[in-house]
Amino acid sequence: MTMSSTSGLTRRALLGAFAATAVVASPTYSNAAGFLRGGGDIRRIRMYSGRTGERIDMVYWVDGKYIKDAVKEVNHFMRDWRTDQVKDMDLRTIDIMAAAHNLLDVNEPYMLLSGYRSPKTNAMLRSRSRRVAKNSLHMKGQAADLRLSSRSVSQMARAAISCRAGGVGKYSRSNFVHMDCGEVRSWGG
Repeated sequence: MTMSSTSGLTRRALLGAFAATAVVASPTYSNAAGFLRGGGDIRRIRMYSGRTGERIDMVYWVDGKYIKDAVKEVNHFMRDWRTDQVKDMDLRTIDIMAAAHNLLDVNEPYMLLSGYRSPKTNAMLRSRSRRVAKNSLHMKGQAADLRLSSRSVSQMARAAISCRAGGVGKYSRSNFVHMDCGEVRSWGG
């Protein structure tokens, strides 16, 4: 995933330097869109995957514009790890995740349990659990299942619900929160 140039700088290093500059130069909270209170003039996503061992800490939006290469890396990170299929994630879902993370005021990255799911993966999971939707928004790249060790499921869900931008499911027994950019609704316990 890292590409080198003749100058010895990698694309990741260049994006990282840009992100560090943007983080220092931009206020954390600003007049962001109402549904992304706390989104700021920059939007950053921090996640790791226990399945693949990968980590991502990426500024993907600055002053009203998505950073194409950063979004591409986020899409790859959130791929169906079982099939290695990548889908363009709905940026509204990434925005909800970033805004909720910002509202939680934590440095800990999300643990991504599930982002994009291929139809094959969704069918397999559905055969094992009646709690997996037949037409899951995961298959459209519009949902993520996330966990934080430093915050409870209830705290994470409250932050996501306060964005008023999509669906939020609490799965307390499994210790994760589902966030999506579908209809505004919430469920679970």
